[in-house]
Amino acid sequence: MTELKLARSELIIGGQKSGKSRRGEDLAIAWLRASASHSAVLIATAQAYDDEMRERIARHQRERALRVPGLRTLEASKDLAAVLQQAGGAETLRVIDCLTLWLTGLLMPMETENQAVGAFEIPEQAIDRLLAAIESSPGPVVLVGNEIGLGVIPMGREVRAFVDALGVLNQRVAERCERVVLMAAGLPLYLKGSP
Repeated sequence: MTELKLARSELIIGGQKSGKSRRGEDLAIAWLRASASHSAVLIATAQAYDDEMRERIARHQRERALRVPGLRTLEASKDLAAVLQQAGGAETLRVIDCLTLWLTGLLMPMETENQAVGAFEIPEQAIDRLLAAIESSPGPVVLVGNEIGLGVIPMGREVRAFVDALGVLNQRVAERCERVVLMAAGLPLYLKGSP
């Protein structure tokens, strides 16, 4: 692994299996190796809605424990900002994985008595709280999320609305982060900030 330098805040985006989470883990490894006083926490946002997701979460936990044994895990389904703020001090690196699943959790269920599917609004207040928590975090923050707006325009208003909401979230987080990295085929492309 080449030497990785941490930014104060870094957004890592990319497609599925592009190397996003691995980069976040590699940054945690570099942080932990840099000083005995350093700690690292993964803030997991996935919610297990079905058996496949439960198995996926369990597999990720097993694999992560082998790759980064010093990385402890906190769970944050809805109030990500509060968990980020309470994750530790200046010596703690926070890795949020992932923004896409956090947004999904905020928007679920998409159908309620008063709201039809596809009629949801972007959760601006939750995003504002997250941005404030990133900026006030005493230690470095790494955020992982998906870039899903590069393909064919999706069919169905619900999917188009989600792609729009995620695009807005990614833009707002990228604006506030010191570094933004697009991952493709396991390789980083620096969109903002230096390597």
